Order: sequence, then structure tokens, then C-alpha cells
Amino acid sequence: MEQAADWFALLLSGEATPADHRRWEDWLCASDEHRRAWGYVENLNRRFAPLKASAAPRLAASAYQQASDTQGRRRQVLRGIAALAGSGLLGWTTWRHTPLAGIAVAWMADHRTGTGEVREITLADGTRVWLNAASAFDQDYQPGQRLLHLVRGEILVDTASDPLQRPFRVATAQGRLRALGTRFTVRLDDDAHTTLVVYGGAVEVQPLAGAVATVGAGHQVRFGADGVSGAAPADPAREAWTRGVLIARNIPLAEVVEELRRHHRGHLGLAPEVAGLRVFGSYPANDPDQALAMLETVLPILVRRPLPWWTTIGPAEPAATGR
Repeated sequence: MEQAADWFALLLSGEATPADHRRWEDWLCASDEHRRAWGYVENLNRRFAPLKASAAPRLAASAYQQASDTQGRRRQVLRGIAALAGSGLLGWTTWRHTPLAGIAVAWMADHRTGTGEVREITLADGTRVWLNAASAFDQDYQPGQRLLHLVRGEILVDTASDPLQRPFRVATAQGRLRALGTRFTVRLDDDAHTTLVVYGGAVEVQPLAGAVATVGAGHQVRFGADGVSGAAPADPAREAWTRGVLIARNIPLAEVVEELRRHHRGHLGLAPEVAGLRVFGSYPANDPDQALAMLETVLPILVRRPLPWWTTIGPAEPAATGR
């Protein structure tokens, strides 16, 4: 990781010589570990995500050289993170699977929300984007395209018509979406999949290594890098978060808790014994403590707060019986 960050800093600086470019190519091709580290460096700098698909490393280096000076702060942060990842305190393998990795990427994004924060943004072309809590995306508008890189969480997009007729796309780690005059939500799931729900118009899905699929209004799909699942009826409740509401329609408690974690400050743990309990009803997503109190009245669970900022959900204690 440290070597990858050093190469990143050199290529981004604009001071790399042709010999440096060749040495970088040699380093990149030397091992799978180098390529994995470089791929992760690119993820940390999502502004350059399209370079991951480049067939010519030298073109990638050239594009890095053209970066603006505003990337200096990101470069410094990246090198600091890489130093931590490569140290004995946090190994490379461990680092890739920690929440810190996703948080670091989100912190450097163009638009982001924190815990418990939902925000609406109007982009330059009139497109409106709502960010769920703990979400982030980068914006890349150019003469030939309108592109958003979703790097964390979930967004709701209501596209506007563009006088320049530029296509509107959303990129995730699993592929790209092309909006066809539409309103839709995109959510990054924890299992390396993306969930798409289309409320109006249609969206074309292009997985990284799978066939293209078109999803019409009233349908939703999940897709990974290698393909798209079969379409299912869209759940209107999936956009209720824009109003600060969590609507549960026979979903496991684990999904409810996962959503509440976006709004809950501190640790929110869930015991495996109760994770599969089915939940129905409407709950205030923007008030997780109240939502937990409501859940406690309808489910056999017990919410404990042994320490400030530390909440756990487990099975309810059995009622005492007299002799």
C-alpha cells in the first residue's frame, strides 16, 4: 500500500518522467499484490474511477498528471491512510475489510452526509439528488456526460432533461446505470451488490462483467459485478427515508437495525438469536432511540445501554414465574 501511494503521489504531481512511467508499469505488472494495492488506491480517489478500466497503464498515468491542484489534500490523506494500512497497526488484508476504508473514501467525496443526516442537493443541470444518512458520491459533469460515483450508502435521483443531451449515469463498484428519464434509488449493499429501485421511466444496468438489462418503472433489481438478478416489484417504502421514515413490511430485524445504524450515534449491536424476527410497521428513522423503543413493545427483544454510545439488542428475558 505504501508503494502504491508513493506511485500515486508521483504520477499525480505532474513531475513524473517517461522513465518513471515505465518503472511504474514494471512495478504494477510485477505481482497481483501490487495490482490489488493500486486498485485500492484508485478506489480511495474516486474522482479517477474510470481509470480502473483502462487497458493502458500509461494512459492512466497521463490522466493523473492532468489532475487539478485541489487533489493535493486527497493525496496527503491517501498517503497517511496507506502508511497506516501498511504498518503493523493495521495490515493490508485487515484494512480492506474495516469500516475505516469506506469512511475514508466517503470523507473525500464531493457530496456526503454524516450519521443521522439526510440531504437534498440540486445539481447544475436541475437534477435533484437526495442522500441518505452516511452516504457519499462524487460528481463528474463533462461536455459529453453526467456521471455520479456512489461510494457509500444510498441516493434517490430525480433526473432533469439536459439541453446538451448528455447521458446521465451512476457508477458503483459493481457496474454502471444509465437513466432513461427517470426517478430511482441506488443503494450499496454490504454483500458487494447494488440495489436499484425504479419509480419512473427506466434505467439501463451494465454490470462490470455481465449482460445489460433494462429495468422499468415499478421494478427493482440487485446486481453484482457478474450479473443482474430477476426483476421484482418495486417497494415504495424504499424511498420513505427521504421523509425520515422507515417502513417495514415483513422484513427481518437485521435489515431494520442496519438502516437505523445510519442514524444512530455509537455502537448498535444485534444478537444473532433475534436478527431474523420479522418486522412490520412504520418507525422514525431519524429518531433511532424512539424506533428501538417501539420495536421493543412489539417484538420479544430487550434493548440494553450498558454504556453511553453503546446499545445492544438481544432476546427478551423470560418472565419470572412464581412457585
